[in-house]
Amino acid sequence: MAALPTVSTRSVLPDLSDDVCARLREAFRRTSYDADGVVAALGGAAHAALGRGEPVPAERASRDAGDLGTLIRLFLLGGTEPETAVKAAFAPLSPEDAVAAGVLSSAAEGYRAALDIRPHGDDEGSWWVVSDLDADVLGTTVPEDHVLGVGHASLSLIRATSRRPVGTLLDLGTGNGVQALHATRHAQRVTATDVSERALSLAAATFRLNELDVELVRGEWFGPVARRKFDQVVCNPPFVVGPARVDYTYRDSGLAGDDASALVVRQLPGFLNEGGVGQLLASWVHTGKEDWADRVSRWLPAETDAWFVQRDVADPALYVGTWLRDAGLDPRSPEGRAKAAAWLDWFAANDVRGIGFGFVTLRRASGRTPTVVCEDLRQAYDDPLGPEAAGWLDRVEWLRESGDSLLDVRFVVPDTVLLESVEEPGDEGWATQIRRLHRTDGPGWQHEVDDLAARLLAGCRGALPLEDLIELLAFSQGLDASELAATALPVVRELVRHGMLVPAGR
Repeated sequence: MAALPTVSTRSVLPDLSDDVCARLREAFRRTSYDADGVVAALGGAAHAALGRGEPVPAERASRDAGDLGTLIRLFLLGGTEPETAVKAAFAPLSPEDAVAAGVLSSAAEGYRAALDIRPHGDDEGSWWVVSDLDADVLGTTVPEDHVLGVGHASLSLIRATSRRPVGTLLDLGTGNGVQALHATRHAQRVTATDVSERALSLAAATFRLNELDVELVRGEWFGPVARRKFDQVVCNPPFVVGPARVDYTYRDSGLAGDDASALVVRQLPGFLNEGGVGQLLASWVHTGKEDWADRVSRWLPAETDAWFVQRDVADPALYVGTWLRDAGLDPRSPEGRAKAAAWLDWFAANDVRGIGFGFVTLRRASGRTPTVVCEDLRQAYDDPLGPEAAGWLDRVEWLRESGDSLLDVRFVVPDTVLLESVEEPGDEGWATQIRRLHRTDGPGWQHEVDDLAARLLAGCRGALPLEDLIELLAFSQGLDASELAATALPVVRELVRHGMLVPAGR
């Protein structure tokens, strides 16, 4: 990989006015340049290849797609298209007006895309998201004020966000506006902020192009919405961990280490209405001095329910190389070597042995004893985490309200929960080594249980309260019922939190 030339921060903002957006939208609708239209034109195999960064199958499939194919090659493949084809595809927006607005740029053999404008959909329909061209298309490293497209982090937060209806929602650090787009499905009023003027400009274009009314405010962190409160806050912050610098505003906060994530976690609950929910991506360092769960728990303000879900822990060297390539820097180039050395020196000086990454769900719980859980979720799963996060909050609230009365509850093991066993041969036949509860839906939680717990759960069919089941089990095993209850209740609470044991009738 050859080193890409470095460019300075942009100074010219695109001008996607109401008129330009109206004509561009008409062209997109006429050509079916939307999420379903692109898949239909390319076919499943070529579309999947494009998602893997393999453009040739998509380029070939687009040749027979007419005006839609022109738009695909311009915006999704970074190609140059002749003037006649561009005129036909963009009508009623002329190529000259598209260049003036910053959508296209003139090239020797026609026109190229000057912005990344691509369809993005959900189960209810399709939008267009406006962002900057990435380093591969630009042929340079991206500028400091680069506005990222819809990447893996954005998509993971979209899937991890609760979509229960709310009145007001804040998208903190909106970037290209994709989180706010999804928020308009379930929030009556959406406010989006960003420190970057360019990000706000492109987010405004995204909302204008999709005919959505989103309030946009510029400023750092929570400053633009001081003294305001919201029913929900979502945030994909600049969470990259490292020295206190800003190479790129979309990922670097100017704060050292994991201070950016700590700042959001610490301040976000103060901007929630009572019972309001905040959800964000975050990073935290792993050091030899403390457990990561202890570290992130100290970030929390009082009276805040919190669920920290760690999805990955990256090796420092791998982490640095990944983010260098993300910006289009070759780690082997002089600039790449210098930045990697400074980054790794900082990690070594601060005893950083790993960088954790995951999701954080927060809820304001004034006047109540908060629940704080930090856990790993490393396995792959298919279901989105958003409904699980909302369910987790419900179950935590139910446990808090139930207090010491769990023994009176009739519980049921859902049909989606299985008991697995791992056995090995012995002199007297197969001997069970591991018993594991496995929830087959949601994030696929797993819990190892002993023989007594398995026997207790076998009785949880909704007929008898937990206290009776414990007494029957204690009698059959010659155990003290009160001691067995004291051992069983923490296990029951954990299984309830993970949706592996539910009150009958719920």
